[in-house]
Amino acid sequence: LYVCMFLSKTKFCASLLQPNETLVMTVTLMSQEKNTTLLQKTSSEAFHSCEQFQAPLVQNEMVQTLEVKVRGNTYYSKEVRKVKIKVYQPVTFIQTDKPIYLPGQTGNSEQIFYDLQNMVDNRIGQWLNQTSNGKILQLSYSLNSEAREGSYSVIVSIGESKLYHSFKVEKYVLPKFDVKIDSSDESNIEQEEIKAEVCAKYTYGQPVPGSVNVKVCRPLQRYFYGTPVITTEHPGGVPEFISPCYKETKQVQLPWRPSHFSLLKLCEYKGRPYMCYTPVVSVNEGEVSFKLKVSAEIAPEVQIVAYTILPSETVIAHSADFSTEKCFSHKVSLEFSPSSAVPGEETTLQVTAQPDSLCGVSAVDQSVLIKEPGKTLETAKIFGLLPVRKATSIPHDIQEPVECLHVWMRPRRYNVGLKMATNLFIRVPSCLKFKGREYHQGHYGDFFLLYQVTHSEYLPALKQLPVSLLGGSGFSPQLPPIETVRTFFPETWIWDLVEVGESGTKDVSLTVPDTITTWETEAFCLSPLGFGLAPRKEIKVFQPFFLELSLPYSIIRGEHFELKATTFNYLSSCIMVTVTPTPSLDYTLTPLSGDQYTSCLCGNERKTLSWTMAPSALGVMNVSVRAEALASQASCDNEIVSVPDRGRIDVVTRSLIVKAEGTEMTKTYNWLLCPKGQYALTEETDVQLPDNMIDGSARCFHAGDILGRALNNLDGLLRMPYGCGEQNMALLAPNIYILQYLKNTQQLTPAIKEKATNFLTSGYQRQLNYKHQNGAYSTFGSGAGNTWLTAFVLRSFAKAQSFIYIDPTNIEESKTWLKRKQRENGCFEQSGKLFNNRMKGGVSDEVTLSAYITAGFLEMNTPVKDPVVNQSLSCLKESISDLSNTYTTALLAYVFTLAGDMETRAHLLKHLDTVALNQGGFLHWSQTATETSASLSVEISSYVLLAKLSASPTAEDLGYAARIVRWITGQQNYYGGFSSTQDTVVALQALALYSSLVFSPGGSSTVTVQSPSGQLTFGVNQDNKLLYQEEVLKDMTGKYSLVVQGNACASVQISLHYNIPTPADVTTLSVEVKPEADCTGKSQRPKLTLKYSGKENTTNMVILDIKILSGFVPDPESLKRVSALLVDRVEQKEDHVLVYIQELPKDIPINHSLELIQELPVQNLKPAVVKIYDYYQPSDQAETEYIFPCVAGNNL
Repeated sequence: LYVCMFLSKTKFCASLLQPNETLVMTVTLMSQEKNTTLLQKTSSEAFHSCEQFQAPLVQNEMVQTLEVKVRGNTYYSKEVRKVKIKVYQPVTFIQTDKPIYLPGQTGNSEQIFYDLQNMVDNRIGQWLNQTSNGKILQLSYSLNSEAREGSYSVIVSIGESKLYHSFKVEKYVLPKFDVKIDSSDESNIEQEEIKAEVCAKYTYGQPVPGSVNVKVCRPLQRYFYGTPVITTEHPGGVPEFISPCYKETKQVQLPWRPSHFSLLKLCEYKGRPYMCYTPVVSVNEGEVSFKLKVSAEIAPEVQIVAYTILPSETVIAHSADFSTEKCFSHKVSLEFSPSSAVPGEETTLQVTAQPDSLCGVSAVDQSVLIKEPGKTLETAKIFGLLPVRKATSIPHDIQEPVECLHVWMRPRRYNVGLKMATNLFIRVPSCLKFKGREYHQGHYGDFFLLYQVTHSEYLPALKQLPVSLLGGSGFSPQLPPIETVRTFFPETWIWDLVEVGESGTKDVSLTVPDTITTWETEAFCLSPLGFGLAPRKEIKVFQPFFLELSLPYSIIRGEHFELKATTFNYLSSCIMVTVTPTPSLDYTLTPLSGDQYTSCLCGNERKTLSWTMAPSALGVMNVSVRAEALASQASCDNEIVSVPDRGRIDVVTRSLIVKAEGTEMTKTYNWLLCPKGQYALTEETDVQLPDNMIDGSARCFHAGDILGRALNNLDGLLRMPYGCGEQNMALLAPNIYILQYLKNTQQLTPAIKEKATNFLTSGYQRQLNYKHQNGAYSTFGSGAGNTWLTAFVLRSFAKAQSFIYIDPTNIEESKTWLKRKQRENGCFEQSGKLFNNRMKGGVSDEVTLSAYITAGFLEMNTPVKDPVVNQSLSCLKESISDLSNTYTTALLAYVFTLAGDMETRAHLLKHLDTVALNQGGFLHWSQTATETSASLSVEISSYVLLAKLSASPTAEDLGYAARIVRWITGQQNYYGGFSSTQDTVVALQALALYSSLVFSPGGSSTVTVQSPSGQLTFGVNQDNKLLYQEEVLKDMTGKYSLVVQGNACASVQISLHYNIPTPADVTTLSVEVKPEADCTGKSQRPKLTLKYSGKENTTNMVILDIKILSGFVPDPESLKRVSALLVDRVEQKEDHVLVYIQELPKDIPINHSLELIQELPVQNLKPAVVKIYDYYQPSDQAETEYIFPCVAGNNL
């Protein structure tokens, strides 16, 4: 007699019982490729042994045959059983440092291959073919400040499988305390009261004073159709009784058909086989007991099957499952020393793990986990990732064939994934008969094999795995007093990989952040022993006492306010505190709190002290106040004051901006001077300022490169808001052209590349906010798609692909959408407005738009023979008979240059030459002879420059282009941009192309600037060509002369920055403000009336810029109400409210109002400026002032 049992793993057990002769048992694993002998044993005595074998390698899964032969001189038996060999991928999980982020924050994650998608499935980041020797890959990604709120997904691809992890992005304020409710889980219906304890504690452990409202609700009970309910009455179900232990659960198998299932075999975990423990005991009757060592290797489930062979040679069996504690063989621990700290203190984190482990360590502010609970990394979630925790049946495809159709019975051994090959009698149900016939063609039929854990069950758990951070408590030995200057307030403190080395222990030196909170810290480690997870550890950061400052964001020179410093004592004893502001030459402080600046502060008390602050300088100034607990023999509340062992000094520094009165103005003088040989170039200018100037300064800038100023201000070429899709592209596109120029001239350094690509990535993210599902883009992401903007995005994204990741799907979708807009005549249908209505002229807007789109396709290297491009060029060629619109003519000249149609190009350039404005070696174009728009003139001149330079320019062409470049650079603003967005984009594209063509790596020059009071000298050479050199000039007015000598070009700018009284000039735009106020409630509601009276039917997009009065803040609900008719967007930027208005109709007043709340009183309050301007023609503007009407005699 023999029994051979084997797991669907790498071990089988064989028994030989009562042999009558010498027998040979042979166990063979057979496949189509080869046969492998696992056991061959000769014995004349009974034996029982378990053998381990190496499962063969398979691609995915394979069914093989296990054959058992027993042979003797007079005896022979053979049994064959099917087994499944299945490959399981290593367990992978994704961890982010936080479960929730603010727009603009940087997210960190650890995983393998990485995609990042936003809430509308736009892929905003991608990392390909990432590898890590330590099995942990750590990446980060910066969200832009305009990132959409909602759910984002991290997608990890490993082979053909994908794992998902989600996190939130929203504008939130972290909670300062946590509320917990402790009550019994059950309550008797006869109870008159339900007892509950509500506890609220700050994240630094102190109780929260206040009142609480508790609401008791009964959940709505619902029963869903199709879901059977297990009851204690048949036939509804099978009764199962359990003891009413607290939180005890019992699993029942409902008769349901899952929508997804996986056939899995028991697999290795952490490199160790499934444990098989097989004691053999002979007994006539009674009980049998044995000991089983419970260790981490058999977690989380132990399955036991017992079988016996009766004297009748019949086998009977039973099985049972037991849950174990979820723990890992790899033990990891964390310890902080000291275990608590004060802000800014040095601490040591000790990480202990198996030698040569690599550990991921993280610490997050407890407030984050209060805001988004249940998102920590826990042992149960890691075990939930295992493909199989325990088996409950044998996979269907390796069920043994049946002899006949019978009632299906699941043997007990199936419950633990065991199969048995034996010549013993195993009872099975008898064959079914119908009308005397047995049905032998039958099989087990359709049924589903249920495993307790499947991929589909635990994938949601994987998606939700964020980082967790852990903590401990305790008191550390006394340390020297620490002066705390609190400036560092992160939400994630630690996010790092730590190698523990051969010793298995690593001490990490850290500086505690300045946040008063508890840091939740965790660590997981990988080693040859497997995965380990440390128990969570906390470190409480607490200041025994600390102070807060109250001051406005900004004020106007001449105003003064009450600076308040509030001290808090969270000790149980009284302390003697002295509060002292740091002296400064930038302001004066007058005490208002008498002799209270050194006084008692008893346990859990707070005290506010005040000074009148009067700034005497302009600009940003730091205001610092210091609080110190003093040793004193004085008594407070009849007790001797104490002195904290640590954190006895707290220093808080806040910044204050002091601005000049009136309106800010900037005026620039620009020169591009290129001397040759020994001849110097000289320029002179007379700098004058208006008589009513309030305050100002002058600066002289120099660089050896035309793009030097732009390169220094890649993120701020314009001092204008960037709140819509077109404006965001104007921020993104110049970075592309500058990167292309630097790359082509081999001047691109790693630092510049990193800076520029970061701006590109942020701009790409932000632009997806304005994308429609059909691939189009609109100005604010709503309404119909805009063809002009979509073409702008398409051409920019196509070029940006060489520097950052751009999802190819986005490009293809936009291209397809534009193609659908093409008419039968080849031109494109206009959807949405032209950005600048001054582009309109003698030809239709359709031609201008079609030329712009065609230029985009050609810049993307689309062949001229492409049907879309070919038809568009045909349409454009028909329009060249009308050249009355200079803008369109310049754009067409660029298009036909890209298309290689030199005949048409020459015709267009010849006409442009006749209408050019040639003044003293400077060459430029305007829309009409009377047009004064500098913005449109820059754009037209830039398109002519692109047309001249995009077709293998000759020396004559470069000389012609130099005259255009001199004029264009003369229009640059202080930051390197121009007047508005489109002129900045096209001009920098043209200047970058020109710079690439005339670039010379050698040469040097000396620039001498002679001012009325002195001389400045700048040097330019190969090493500092891109260096931004700037000096402040002592004189603002007078005659200036510039001399440049050498053989390298020099770009020189003198910029004036000053304030003047708010002008009351009458222009095409006007704005009036009528303030209304509640003087008792310290709030006001200024009413604004906007009006346009120009020659166009409507304006372009208009920006209403409202400066907030010092000490006031806008009411958030009021900002929502401003978003009315014609308003696309309202945003608050520092002390300004910006309103984006689609357009203003001619001669129709438009009214808006805004509610302001006084947060801090300011004395001698000055008026605030309200400004309205055309975004694409900033020279069309109007300004006015308003004041708080409750100010009497200009004093509060």
